[in-house]
Amino acid sequence: MDIKHLQYFIEVSNFNSFSKAADHLFITQPTISKMIKNLETELGVELFDRSRKKLVLTDAGNILLEQAKLVNKAFQHLQTELDNLLELKTGHIRIGLPPIFDAHFFLKIIGLFHEMYPGITFQLKEEGSKSIEEAVAQQELDAGVIVLPTQEDLFHHFAFMEEDLMLILPTSHSLAEKEQVELADLASESFILFNKDFALNDRIISSCSNAGFQPKVISESSQWSFIEEMVASKLGISLLPESICRHLSEHVCAVPVTNPSIKWHLAIIWGKNQYLSYAAKEWLHFTKEQFSQKSSHGN
Repeated sequence: MDIKHLQYFIEVSNFNSFSKAADHLFITQPTISKMIKNLETELGVELFDRSRKKLVLTDAGNILLEQAKLVNKAFQHLQTELDNLLELKTGHIRIGLPPIFDAHFFLKIIGLFHEMYPGITFQLKEEGSKSIEEAVAQQELDAGVIVLPTQEDLFHHFAFMEEDLMLILPTSHSLAEKEQVELADLASESFILFNKDFALNDRIISSCSNAGFQPKVISESSQWSFIEEMVASKLGISLLPESICRHLSEHVCAVPVTNPSIKWHLAIIWGKNQYLSYAAKEWLHFTKEQFSQKSSHGN
């Protein structure tokens, strides 16, 4: 028995299917079936009940699955430790990014880091702040960009951006020519917001409530470009970060919001009391330096 046998067994258990597991692992079904059969022969037990249409784990299979997951997790930890010994010649960093901010400078930093350490790969996952926090807490991501505040007991954080939200209107809207608009003036408007996975959703609804009204939300999306198109189509208004507004089309306009203005603060988070690979630690250190240089130069 080796680690591959256990990893293949875990995949078959996840899919309840030899063929689906084989497709996921990019191997043939006979290969995976033979490996599982060899594993059963070695252990002297049947791991799957094959008499039904769908594979079902036997009692012995359930016991092995529990232990196999522990062994596989330990093996992955060993690989991470070995990455450290290889002095960043290899490694993988998983980062969560909200599709709500202008990531140009952020991606430029990742590009500079990649030039220094070309053997390190990146997984960039687009999610809302709430989903990113959950994924970092579950160690499914190494770090992520979120909207502050965050859970101080769970995460370290490094703040790197603060800006206002702007009112987004179709150019034909009666408020489009205003130099600024008070939030209370939007009480009768239809709102298009980011969905509830985004902390910005809560921030906007809370700000409206403090201004004396509950916003009428007619649609939600996870993509700012789609929100822009809906506003341009006169379905409603929205509130988007100032940096995003630089990329809007001529069919919509952005107006400052006052009394109150709505700010958002972005930060990079990573887990407290959790193992962080050397590659991820070095990337965090590099990223902090880059943002500090950008701040000191006033760019």
